[in-house]
Amino acid sequence: MATANGRSARVRKLVTSRGVELCFTELGFGGGPLGNLYRPMTEKEARLTLETIWACGCRYFDTAPLYGLGLSETRLNGFLRPKPRDSYLISTKVGRLLDICKPKERSLQSAFFETPSRRERFDYTYDGVMRSLEFSLERLGLDAVDIVFVHDADIATRSSKEASSSHLCDFMNGGYRALDELRVSGTIKAIGAAVNDRETAEQFARVGEFDVFLVAGRYTLLDQDALTNLLPLCAERGVGVVVGGPFNSGILATGVKAGAHYEYGPPPDGVKERVRRIQQICKAFKVKLPEAALRFPLGHPAVVSVIPGAQRASEAKRNAEMMCAKIPAALWRTLKDEKLIRAEAPAPR
Repeated sequence: MATANGRSARVRKLVTSRGVELCFTELGFGGGPLGNLYRPMTEKEARLTLETIWACGCRYFDTAPLYGLGLSETRLNGFLRPKPRDSYLISTKVGRLLDICKPKERSLQSAFFETPSRRERFDYTYDGVMRSLEFSLERLGLDAVDIVFVHDADIATRSSKEASSSHLCDFMNGGYRALDELRVSGTIKAIGAAVNDRETAEQFARVGEFDVFLVAGRYTLLDQDALTNLLPLCAERGVGVVVGGPFNSGILATGVKAGAHYEYGPPPDGVKERVRRIQQICKAFKVKLPEAALRFPLGHPAVVSVIPGAQRASEAKRNAEMMCAKIPAALWRTLKDEKLIRAEAPAPR
């Protein structure tokens, strides 16, 4: 796999349950912003952001039909088409189908702007998963993708354990069989789940043969509960973990300030105080808070990549530069001594 200089281009290898080797760059790219997440992005901006990410050495790209209701996948098509297929790793997701609708009826109007007129429809059945991947391959312009995640069959998205369990059962009784057949045939190399809580990932790990999980915001400087069960389980079974949302939707990137977000909403007072204390310790070691936040998840041996968001080319470049920052081991020891991160959390090298 081609790489550039710098830690953002460092590769972590994962051998799947079928013996296929996947190479993840430690810094990956989450394709949500390409779908005009929170603000419209022009075609020129999208291309410049992708070119910057590539120049920084990133070779792992994650996307989904949800992101811009197909727009993210379409934009990746134009950028990746001239690249040698073995020079990058790409993942997309299943669980949603996009139905044509009237412009006023399109889904997620408060999150994604200037998107195609599509309405999302959850479908975790065998046929639904097959159709979803077929449409994704068309939008991406590819014959195959490396990884397919089942998307959002979790408690956080479904709002209750009962609803999450229902979708998990639908998937395991239908969609899982579809993905496993595609994995056996070589159309995809690995299967996994992209979720927003560790409990659902643990459930998936115990009921199926998964290769990798994408877990958003659940192994960060502010949340290490995954150390109790999920990460040891993944390490034991050789399952990789991609960490999304390493900044917990913003506050670990910006620090405590007006408008800072935690888990897509206003941060509670306890979270703000904890962030202030972490930031003070980082400052004492001449380390920026987002530098520590971006590197922290990579300390765990099960973690294969971290995928922060990048709304602009400048943010993509900044993320790559932060990956190269020198962080003294004493910083992690001090955070543990102050009980700001768990004592058993492996320190990044």
